Amino acid sequence: MNTWQALFIGVLQGATELFPVSSLGHAVLVPGLLRWGYRQSDPAFVPFLTLLHLGTAGALLLLYRREWVTIVSAFVRGFLRGRFEGADERLALMLVLATVPGGLVGFVLEKALKGLFASPRVAAGALIVNGVILLGAEWLRRRSERGEVGRAEQEAEFKPMSEITAGAALVVGVAQAMALIPGISRSGVTMAGGLVAGLRHRDAAEFSFLMATPIIGAAGLLEVPKLFQDRSPSAPGLPVDLAAAVLAGVAAYLSARFLVRYFRSGRLDPYGWYCAALGAFALGFLR
Repeated sequence: MNTWQALFIGVLQGATELFPVSSLGHAVLVPGLLRWGYRQSDPAFVPFLTLLHLGTAGALLLLYRREWVTIVSAFVRGFLRGRFEGADERLALMLVLATVPGGLVGFVLEKALKGLFASPRVAAGALIVNGVILLGAEWLRRRSERGEVGRAEQEAEFKPMSEITAGAALVVGVAQAMALIPGISRSGVTMAGGLVAGLRHRDAAEFSFLMATPIIGAAGLLEVPKLFQDRSPSAPGLPVDLAAAVLAGVAAYLSARFLVRYFRSGRLDPYGWYCAALGAFALGFLR
């Protein structure tokens, strides 16, 4: 991967990470679709993508800095007291609970999951699955909405993020674990899980964004040091990697700002159709 390819992947990853279309799937597919002479099986590829994700996590920390101060303070209070009370403390506990499944699956299946990053066809197939999940979640959501009631009244029937239950948090956490497969969108499946669990669209999106930070941070601690090991002599240097991560963070910040507004009235359907179409095209193209 040359310098311009690395910077392009940085922008692509940041722009697609928070949209429900799988940034990992795009990062694995693009080199194949554009006929780059780059092997996704390169040992530095996954650590490089993880560094880009840290740029995304930094953007989310910046965007939700006040919320994270409140959440961390609330968790410490609840932990020291031995019980969690009030909306902020409950939300902090639910975020911890929702992070557990992804962390366990990533730890146990790390080697097998990394092998999938070398297969653009796997990513293309997973994108189709991701599209079906998004479309299915919206279909289930519509079944639970009253047909003659306006959209604002429909959304009022569902729970805000502060009222998410332990069972719902685990549903969203299991959904997040699925996104370790390239082509399955972390934000997409966690939003879908949030909708199925009864959250409003905007709350499902914001809960997904908050969940992203801890698991991305943990992955970064494990993977980024590997950028300094077994590095190809032709690979861009660390300054290029860091520049790509900064670009990913800027793109993610802008994406998050847009999506928070979009999900006041928007749905997952357009992204579901996009993922299914891209996956089908890629399967036909990558022969």
